[in-house]
Amino acid sequence: MGEFELIRNYFAAAPCAQGGEGVVLGIGDDCALLAVPPGEQLAVSTDTLVAGVHFPDPCDPFLLGQRSLAVAVSDLAAMGATPVAFTLALTLPTVTADWLQAYARGLNQMAQACGVALVGGDTTRGPLSLTMTVFASVPSGQALTRGGAQPGDLLCVGGELGNAAGALPLVLGQRDAEPAVAEPLLAHYWSPQPQIDLGLALRGKASAAMDISDGLLADCGHIALASGVALHVERDRLPLSNALVTFLGPSGAAHAALSGGDDYVLLFTVPPTRLATLQADGWPVHVIGSVMTGQGVTLLDSEGRDITPQIRGYQHFRETP
Repeated sequence: MGEFELIRNYFAAAPCAQGGEGVVLGIGDDCALLAVPPGEQLAVSTDTLVAGVHFPDPCDPFLLGQRSLAVAVSDLAAMGATPVAFTLALTLPTVTADWLQAYARGLNQMAQACGVALVGGDTTRGPLSLTMTVFASVPSGQALTRGGAQPGDLLCVGGELGNAAGALPLVLGQRDAEPAVAEPLLAHYWSPQPQIDLGLALRGKASAAMDISDGLLADCGHIALASGVALHVERDRLPLSNALVTFLGPSGAAHAALSGGDDYVLLFTVPPTRLATLQADGWPVHVIGSVMTGQGVTLLDSEGRDITPQIRGYQHFRETP
């Protein structure tokens, strides 16, 4: 099967490739054309997932289709941007109809859930990898960034932490668990839900924001550095699911939440005066610490003692010791 036949059969005909608001021209030409409304800026992000590095190989292609797009759209949510479109660069070792059909179904399901249209991309032969470039719009000057946290702000997250990291022994076949425990953890790993609506709600309220992909402590370090502040994280305020605690125990669950990564929930800072409004509106805001003068990230126990571990989140080019 040739490249153009592959695109036509498995992607161009999908519902998510039929355009939408902001898409002037989609698949079928040399470039896609996107329209950015007056007074708005274009937000762009690219994510690459490589087999054996970012996901196990082999794996369920339907679930991979969901995950590969969700992790990219999460970056748009972190900026408080409204998703518009995405492109897919797909590298395949072989062309298998069943694999492509399942992957395209998962991709389309996540695309429609996120309100984002497939507008182009590329296919080639090689080791399995998937590169998504996502596009969104945000009113000029209103994008959420990592810089801007101020001493006195509250440090918050938008949901439970550690579930995806807790799922890894299940994903890799190293452990088993009862369905009531395994299913919610696996769902967080394979089908993370980008917090698009929360990101929109945080515009004009949050002083800094990002999504958690490399682990809570590591990503707190990114905000601390960009904002020129210190972040204090209170271990006992971490939102942990019952499934995670049951599976890993309290200590293991806390470790997964602090260092595991792949949560794809929003990490943000807000002035205390704006917290009540967010909570009253029903947003899943969990206060886990505070912004202080200084620099770096400090983990505190229930007595306020410094128990900060060596912070090493996921690093793409970490050397093997």
